[in-house]
Amino acid sequence: QVQLVESGGGLVQAGGSLRLSCAASGLPLSTFAMGWFRQAPGKEREFVAAISYSGVDTYYADSVKGRFTISKLNAKNTLYLQMNNLRPDDTAVYYCAAPDFPRRTSTYEYNYRYWGQGTQVTVSS
Repeated sequence: QVQLVESGGGLVQAGGSLRLSCAASGLPLSTFAMGWFRQAPGKEREFVAAISYSGVDTYYADSVKGRFTISKLNAKNTLYLQMNNLRPDDTAVYYCAAPDFPRRTSTYEYNYRYWGQGTQVTVSS
């Protein structure tokens, strides 16, 4: 049974940093591409970042490029999202996700089959 569990969210002031973690079980991150998405209040869920199964290739939404970094540590079967220079408009629930086909790296929500429960990130001005 696949399980994705996010952690690391919280309240931070604008300009601050947070690191989100996504602990995976039931699927080996060494063979899976992964993604991060977020959903702000009253808005649709949107793509944030993705990483290829090899970890070599990464993709980012324009709004977070240069501030966020996605990575994974296969030995811990954990996905990360380092978020720096946070802004109030980064406030959202953040979700990690695994695709339907393990080696598919995608920026599209519909290509992801497994989802975590989400972790709240709140950035105050």
